[in-house]
Amino acid sequence: MLRSQTCTCNVIILGILILVIAFAQTAFGQNAQNRPRPTPSDCDAYARNYAERNSGGMLGGAAKGAVGGGIFGAIIGDSKAAGRGAALGAAVGGVKRGVNRDQMRQRAYDDCMAGRVQW
Repeated sequence: MLRSQTCTCNVIILGILILVIAFAQTAFGQNAQNRPRPTPSDCDAYARNYAERNSGGMLGGAAKGAVGGGIFGAIIGDSKAAGRGAALGAAVGGVKRGVNRDQMRQRAYDDCMAGRVQW
């Protein structure tokens, strides 16, 4: 008789312990409801960092544009056309890369302010 009472008592204690742990997880755990909201300056710093890391840079876009423009100019014309194509390609590629970086920064900022970014 004593053994079954001890076993029942252990099961009750184990059940109470599980309930306490589950309550502590929901009450004090990091979830979306109790996570502090980022400030606009936090989101701006996050967005600038994100755009710098993922855009590739303006020089990379200019270099790709220059190569593409030079090849295109060489195909359709002579060496002068290749030079003009490279210059135009560099300008367009650099501007395009800068615009892409601005769009990435704005998208990252909006995601941060909406709470869709994990901190």
